[in-house]
Amino acid sequence: MANYFTLFSCHLPLGKAENIEPALAIYRVMQDQKDQQGETLGFDADHHPDLSPDGVFLGADGSGDPEHVIDFVLRCAEAFDLQGLWGFRWALTCSRGRLDGFGGGAHLLDLGRRETVGWLDTEHWLQSRIAAAPERLPTVSHAGHREGARR
Repeated sequence: MANYFTLFSCHLPLGKAENIEPALAIYRVMQDQKDQQGETLGFDADHHPDLSPDGVFLGADGSGDPEHVIDFVLRCAEAFDLQGLWGFRWALTCSRGRLDGFGGGAHLLDLGRRETVGWLDTEHWLQSRIAAAPERLPTVSHAGHREGARR
């Protein structure tokens, strides 16, 4: 049996140290909401003052949920009037060799507008590029030599 994991670690700057406790309160509210729904919140939030006096670290070491992180960050952007671009990336891994077991993604938010600027899912990106490619593209071997190309 294979186990699937979603892993990430990122930092959300909150502008000032006074926003840390209210941000962690937002996190606890989200945690309670998920508990009431019989679910778990797909990330941990913590403050490490020695690394960031005005931000929180968000991470998951196995059962991460990027959508939950996006929801949290947008709630914080609204609560603290955060501005600018912010993003994070995640890895999808598997305990065994499975074709659907590895990948990842990234998500970019405009905090001021409270909306997604763009996102990338490596599986969908790769499949769309393969589907759009001309049939006679030369391939590159791991040694860096073009295969199927004239010499």
